[in-house]
Amino acid sequence: MSHKHLKEAFVSNLNGTSLLEISLGLSLAPLCLLCRGLLLVLYHLHCGKPLSSRKYSLLLDFLVLVSPLVLSCTVLSPVLFVVPAIIAAFCGGIFSKIYSQRKHEGKVLFRQLVRDFQETYLDQEYIPAITVFRVFINVLTSISILAVDFPQYPRRYAKAETYGTGVMDFGVGAFIFGNALVCPEVRQKSYVTRSKFSSMARQFFSIWPLFFLGVGRLLSVKSIEYHEHISEYGVHWNFFFTLAFVRLAASLLLAMFPKNKSWIVAINLAALYQLILNTTSLKVFILHGSNGGDSRVGFLNANREGLLSLFGYLAIYMASVQVGLCLLKCRNSVRGWIEAVCFLLLTVLLLFLLLHVSQAYVDPVSRRMANLSYCIWVLAHCLMFLACFVVTDLTLVFTKLLVKGARVPCSWNIIKSPHTSKKQETEAVPVGGEGVCLISAINRNQLLFFLLANVMTGAVNMLVDTIHSKTAFTLCILHLYMFFNCLIMFILHSKNIVLKFW
Repeated sequence: MSHKHLKEAFVSNLNGTSLLEISLGLSLAPLCLLCRGLLLVLYHLHCGKPLSSRKYSLLLDFLVLVSPLVLSCTVLSPVLFVVPAIIAAFCGGIFSKIYSQRKHEGKVLFRQLVRDFQETYLDQEYIPAITVFRVFINVLTSISILAVDFPQYPRRYAKAETYGTGVMDFGVGAFIFGNALVCPEVRQKSYVTRSKFSSMARQFFSIWPLFFLGVGRLLSVKSIEYHEHISEYGVHWNFFFTLAFVRLAASLLLAMFPKNKSWIVAINLAALYQLILNTTSLKVFILHGSNGGDSRVGFLNANREGLLSLFGYLAIYMASVQVGLCLLKCRNSVRGWIEAVCFLLLTVLLLFLLLHVSQAYVDPVSRRMANLSYCIWVLAHCLMFLACFVVTDLTLVFTKLLVKGARVPCSWNIIKSPHTSKKQETEAVPVGGEGVCLISAINRNQLLFFLLANVMTGAVNMLVDTIHSKTAFTLCILHLYMFFNCLIMFILHSKNIVLKFW
C-alpha cells in the first residue's frame, strides 16, 4: 500500500465519540479563557497596571489559550474527563486570591457585590462571546486538521465515516454556525434600508474568495496527489465550496423571507430534507452511489456528499441567523444577559431532547449527509459553547468590579456600574481597543488564519511521516505549527494590517 493510501486509510472508516466527551472537550476553551482573564486581573491587582508587553501578551495567550487545546486532543485525551475540573479548580483558586486581596477600602459585603453586579451596564455595541466563539472554532479546527494525521490524535475524534459524532464532524457545522452569526443580514441595523438587489450583489462579490480558494485547493491536491478522504465531500468538492454555496443560497432565502423568521425556514429545510432521505432512494444514493457500488462516474455521483449535504448546512446557517439576531437585541445590563443565558441553556436542553428522539426514531447523526440529527446536534453544542463563553464574560465582569481599572482584552467593557460618578462613567468607556491580544489578532484575519493553517498542514504532511511520529515529536510539531500561525496573525494585527480586499 502506498504512503498516500496509508494516510487515507488512517482517517477512514471511523465511528466518532460520545456526546459527553465532546461536551467536556468544548468546556476547555471557556475555562482557558476564564483562566487567562483572571491571571490578567491578578497581575493588575499586584502591579497596579495592565499587562502592556506585546511579547508577554502573546506568550501568555498562546500558553493559556492554545497549548491546553493541543494537549487535550493528544496526550491528555485519555484523562480528558478530569482536565476541565483541574482548570476550573485553578480558576477558583485565582478568583479566591483576587477576592481576598482586593483593596480594603473598596471591600463591601458579597451580597451587595452581587446586587451591584446585576445592575452593571455593559457595552451593547460589542458582544465578546460571538468573537471568541468564532476564533476558538477556527483555532480548534486548525489544530485538528493537522493533528488528525498523527497517531496521538484519538481516532474517535476524527470525522466519522457514515454515522457518528466525531469532534471534527462538529467542527464543520460549527464553522457554518459561526459564519452565520456575523453575516451581513444579522449585522445590518434595522433602520438601515438597502435594496435586495444591492444586498445580493454584495453577497455575490463577497464570496468570490471562497470559490477561488476552493479551486486552488482542488488543483493543488490533485497536482501533488495529496491524500484525500473522498467520502467527506466527494472527488472535486471541498469545504471552501460548501461555505460559498451555503452563503449564496442563504442570501437568496433571506432576500425572499423575513430574516426574523429564518428559524422557520431552517426547520422546514431540515425536516423536508430528512423526509426525502427517508422516503426516497436519496440516502442510498449518497452512501453507495447510483449503481449501489460506490460509483463516482459523473459530476453528481463524484461529489454527491458535498452537493447534497448543502441542504443540511443551509438549515444550520438559517437557524444560526436567528441566533445572531437574538443575541444582538438590546441587552445592555448584566441582568438581561443572565436571562439570555438561561434562555440559551433551556434551548440547549430542548435540542438535546429532540436529538435523542431524532436518533432513536428518525436517523442517527451523519455529517456525511448533514441530516436532521446532525443539524440538531450541531445547533445544541454550538449554543452550549456560546452560552459558556457568555458565562465566562459575565464572570470576568464581576471580577473586574472587584479590582477597579482592571482590563481584559476581548471581554465586555463596563459602561456604568452602581455608585459610579459621572466623571468615572465617562472614563470607564474605552475609546479604542485594549491592546494587542491573540483573540483580536486572529479575529481580524480569520479567513487568512484558516487558509494559512491549511497550507501549513499540507506542508507538514509533505515533509513529515506523520503516521509513525513519536509523541514528543508530534507535540513539538503541533506547537510550532500553531505558534507560527498565531505569530503571523499577531504581527499583522500589531501593524494594523487586515488582508481583506473584497
